[in-house]
Amino acid sequence: MPSLKTLKNKIASIKNTRKITKAMQMVSAAKLRRAQEAAEAARPYAERMNAVMGGLAASVGKSASAPRLLAGTGSDRVHLLVVMTSERGLCGGFNSNIVRLARTKINALLAEGKTVKILTVGKKGREQLRRDYANLLVGHIDMTEVKRVGYTNAQSIARDVLARFEAGECDVVTIFYSRFQSVIAQVPTEQQIIPAKYEGGAATALYEYEPSEEAILADLLPRGVATQFFTALLENGASEQGSRMTAMDNATRNAGEMITKYTTIYNRSRQAAITKELIEIIAGAEAL
Repeated sequence: MPSLKTLKNKIASIKNTRKITKAMQMVSAAKLRRAQEAAEAARPYAERMNAVMGGLAASVGKSASAPRLLAGTGSDRVHLLVVMTSERGLCGGFNSNIVRLARTKINALLAEGKTVKILTVGKKGREQLRRDYANLLVGHIDMTEVKRVGYTNAQSIARDVLARFEAGECDVVTIFYSRFQSVIAQVPTEQQIIPAKYEGGAATALYEYEPSEEAILADLLPRGVATQFFTALLENGASEQGSRMTAMDNATRNAGEMITKYTTIYNRSRQAAITKELIEIIAGAEAL
């Protein structure tokens, strides 16, 4: 049985921890509202842009003049996986779920004899993947100093990826991130962005394009890649805060339960010690 002093110190330590987790929960709740609004506001733009480019892509088809970002290199030998996680921990299973999805893809590609390269965005994903796939890591983008995600951050990531594609370093590019649904639900998502895949295009016959569809796509596709990265960053930001808010709420509740448990043990131990002292005093008095 721990001493009374040990129990008292443990209770005080847990109370201090509960203050920290409660404060982190409140901070995440405040950040979540802004992050959720940003993610939800970006979705209509991304969906509409994808629909427009889907129509153009359907018109171009697999023609010889189709841009390489749409048609691809003609091979799927080398895959570049962009794993997007957070820079900070204490957010439940947010990072682990994204990395787990990426690991499944990596192992499947390696089993097929493909060459896999990994570009990480966010420190936590890099730390986890480096344990087993250090030889596959080809780059890292540090977002530590970014206080609020902007389109320029997505553009810098897109430029890096597009430069690698144009240099022939990869044939297929896939991004991994977490799509925000609610505070308690974030969905790890895998999305291929190069060669671009779009749905729709049924109504494209009603339009005539000037210049040609190929020329428009050649200009829009790099912007589309940057838009997809921007959407992923915003979704990740909202998912991270939602996951951290839930994790810190659970931690605060668990701390409260532990405080109740150890307080009960402390009171019982203290009562037992007092009772023992009284018995000793009474026994000594009777002996006299």
